[in-house]
Amino acid sequence: MSGPLVESLAMWPTQVVMKNRSIPAAKFKANCLSLLDEVARSRAELVVTRRGTPIARVVPLERPTRRAKLKIRFIGDVVGPSEPEWND
Repeated sequence: MSGPLVESLAMWPTQVVMKNRSIPAAKFKANCLSLLDEVARSRAELVVTRRGTPIARVVPLERPTRRAKLKIRFIGDVVGPSEPEWND
């Protein structure tokens, strides 16, 4: 793993970086776009702190599922009335 978050937390034990990744708000602001890319790539959440207190959590979105291709075949009249007319 590489990126601004890992470089800024290089002095932390590896277990802490992998389990509970956090970064001060000022560093998050300075590296926001690259940190968002890293969260999307690693699929791991990131906690933003202010003076050591967690204030936000950045989590990856769920990956969209592929839509099934749907083929529709109309048989008969799809514009006309669906029920027979009533004769009064």
